[in-house]
Amino acid sequence: MSFRRNVLASYASQIYVTVIGIAIMPLYLKYMGAEAFGLVGFFTTLLAWFYLLDMGLTPTLARETARFRGGATDALSYRRLVRALQAIFLAIAVVGGGAMFASAGFIARDWLKVQALSLNEVQFAVRMIALGVALRWMAGLYRGAISGSEALVWLGGYNAMVATLRFVGVLPVLMFVGTTPTVFFTYQLLVAMVEVAGLAAKTNASLPPVPAGQRLGWSFAPIKTVIKFSLTIAFTSSVWVLVTQSDKLVLSKLLQLAEYGYFMLAVLAASGVLIATLPIPVALVPRLARLEAQGNHAGLIQLYRDATQLVCVIGLPVAFTLAAFAEQVLWALTGDPVAARNAAPILQLYALGNAALALAGFPYYLQYAKGDLTLHLRGNVIFLILLIPSLVWATLHFGAIGAGWAWLASNLVYFIGWTPLVHRRFEPGLHWRWLQRDVAVLALIAGAIPAGLSVIAKPSGFRLAVAFFALLIGLLTAALTALASSTCRTYGMAFIRRSYSRTSVQG
Repeated sequence: MSFRRNVLASYASQIYVTVIGIAIMPLYLKYMGAEAFGLVGFFTTLLAWFYLLDMGLTPTLARETARFRGGATDALSYRRLVRALQAIFLAIAVVGGGAMFASAGFIARDWLKVQALSLNEVQFAVRMIALGVALRWMAGLYRGAISGSEALVWLGGYNAMVATLRFVGVLPVLMFVGTTPTVFFTYQLLVAMVEVAGLAAKTNASLPPVPAGQRLGWSFAPIKTVIKFSLTIAFTSSVWVLVTQSDKLVLSKLLQLAEYGYFMLAVLAASGVLIATLPIPVALVPRLARLEAQGNHAGLIQLYRDATQLVCVIGLPVAFTLAAFAEQVLWALTGDPVAARNAAPILQLYALGNAALALAGFPYYLQYAKGDLTLHLRGNVIFLILLIPSLVWATLHFGAIGAGWAWLASNLVYFIGWTPLVHRRFEPGLHWRWLQRDVAVLALIAGAIPAGLSVIAKPSGFRLAVAFFALLIGLLTAALTALASSTCRTYGMAFIRRSYSRTSVQG
């Protein structure tokens, strides 16, 4: 269960999923049209809002799994907790998915601004979306158990397989069966069934056996021991959904479905920042929880700082490159110069906001490992009171650009204003060392290179050449940022020494 191997496995899977997802999206536009692509974006938004029903139980299961692996709880208690959570999730999936299924007529007729597609077809697609959302949300529970056990190599491979079915497997269906939303979302529902079945099987196979002479039984008592922690995470997750999805939900009502599709395309491109950094916290959180359970405080803080530098080295070059070459990236992605020109300002703001968000998440990981989210809860109450009205106001008055500015400003304010308070509470003396050595220097380098190059170079020509140019800028920025990172230099020198030692032995 090497941390580095888990990170590499997560990255390999995430890079693969990201590359095929981004590569296939223009084909969705080509085969299905902008309105149907807007339905794909609406599906993504509904999936995020459905997580409000999670009640913090998925991350709680991941943490309790890590604690069980670290010896902090016994097998019977852990098994009873898993069984209780499965029952709760199944009930919510049925009720929540059923409610969305029953509301399909209202959504198609009164919420979405449909022009070219028939209302009956949109209504059927929404019903398929409702069922698919329920299944994919149920799959999240099993992912929590698998990631908590640090079986991230297996999980990465499985995610890659499911992504191949979801993104690539649908293309022959679109080409030879039909390009309608009915065909597309029916196929996606079938993939969701396969996905949840495989994750459930893996989770059940990894559960510890019930001790001899004891019965597993049915009881919701194990939930009581983690309910305070779960509800705190639930509130945090609700804030996350409100913050990240309110603009998308409001815009799905205000914009024509085709325009909404282009907006979601810009948001998808900006999500590359979070996708690039996601494997690090996925591997980091269970390891931090284990180190805390083992009482290894020094190892916990060192890993926390190392992971921060890795996020800066990988995520910030992506964010600043997207911001500096937004229109070129979107044109290379879609081949539509009008859509690229209109969506570029949105991509710039969301990419930079996502970079701030990726760094602002670290104090949460520290509190999560400590099992104390009280301060996080208070911060999010203040954050919610100030942010949501301004976000809704900006979206209603200025549309997508207003949402972008609200997104960037809110994440910067949270990172600058709240992060030092969390660090002072849980690790006095850490914040300024963390900010200066692990964040600020790397951010300066990662931002200066794309910004400077964008002044002297505006790539044009073939889409592939433009995409290759943007990729080179990102890689160059990442390489120079890595040279400034003490963590990357340490790991690099250790790798060189090991390679030299193996060569000497073989020689």
